[in-house]
Amino acid sequence: MIRDRLLLQQRELAKKLQEEYIERSIAFPSGEGLIKVLIGPRRAGKSTFAVHCLQQQGGSFGYCNFDDEELVTVSDYQEIITEIEDIYQKPAALLLDEIQNLPRWELFVNRLQRQGYQLFVTGSNANLLSRELATHLTGRHQQIVVFPFSFREFIQRKKKQMISYEIQQELQKYLQQGGFPEQVVKNIEGREYLATLYNNILYKDIVKRWNIRSVQAIDRLTQCLFSSAASELSYNTLCKITGIKSIIALQKYLHALEEAFLFFYVQRFSFKARERLTTPKKVYSVDTGMIQAKTVSFSSNTGKLYENIVAIELKKLEIQGKCQVFYWKSKKDEEVDFVIKEGQSVTQLIQVCMDAGSEKTKMREVRALLKAGSELNCKDLLILTKDQEGTEKAEWFGLHGDVVYLPLWKWLLDENRKN
Repeated sequence: MIRDRLLLQQRELAKKLQEEYIERSIAFPSGEGLIKVLIGPRRAGKSTFAVHCLQQQGGSFGYCNFDDEELVTVSDYQEIITEIEDIYQKPAALLLDEIQNLPRWELFVNRLQRQGYQLFVTGSNANLLSRELATHLTGRHQQIVVFPFSFREFIQRKKKQMISYEIQQELQKYLQQGGFPEQVVKNIEGREYLATLYNNILYKDIVKRWNIRSVQAIDRLTQCLFSSAASELSYNTLCKITGIKSIIALQKYLHALEEAFLFFYVQRFSFKARERLTTPKKVYSVDTGMIQAKTVSFSSNTGKLYENIVAIELKKLEIQGKCQVFYWKSKKDEEVDFVIKEGQSVTQLIQVCMDAGSEKTKMREVRALLKAGSELNCKDLLILTKDQEGTEKAEWFGLHGDVVYLPLWKWLLDENRKN
């Protein structure tokens, strides 16, 4: 049984190696002797990136995907390794896919490392990077975050130089379609593909893992969150809409959705930790295409989709430990979309404003930036726009600052941007 499963997976791997590969803007893992841990949503391209890395460094490698109901029931893991060694002729490296499905996987991985294997492991669950890694693999692993294609990766499929108008057209496609690699590379119909992917994540990574009985309640919750992308969460409102009976149960569900990489949350900025924990969070989806697939009328709210794209790029940096990301809100409900904190200092404030040509809208965004800049002692003020570019001096009742305007597509494509 084990051998048959592994042989089928070998065929799948061979087929994958023949498919088109779009180069990822992800740092090549270089830590010698460290376990390479790739985390991110299902179907985001973790195993494809790992295979590419293994091919680049040369040598043989074995493969096993634990997203398989037969393999995860095997009690003696050495049987799996024995078959892999035979099929792949004693490989020096191993790629173990969806390792979080294997009970006590961290002990298994530790043993393989002690035996001298070079290990790449992938997981579609954020728990892989927290409790087990911190407890069992401290100092012996290198974490790599693999999200769906960024916009930069998305347009690489065109393999040609494009003028600004063409790039903006591609950005609109990216907003609607999102960046899951298989859908992009194979040009699969988006809504149906993403709906199927959503169901896989919901049932395999959330309902089954968390033993959730009320599938309808958590499904209603995800619909609310997709519809509320780039907005503050109200626990009371969510409980009322979804029928979830308590805020404690709701918080459990929200954590499960974050752990499965469907959503992530951004705290409101405060110098006081208690206030950060008690004030409302904003919710974002890991992919704008998923928002479009799971909502009826969100497509008209382009500004929120643009903000969601920016949030994804900043979240990657936060997971990598390069910064912390917050939003800011005044007592008068003036808001700054993103507060970037590095160490003890706030280093940049970012607004996402597609309608910067409207004087009323522009002044609202600038006023919030100037107030937040003064309060947080930050002079780097950025507004991401649809097409406006330049730097303007701004003033509001004694507050002064230089505000930089930059088209979103330029910010997304700038490999040397500050954030």
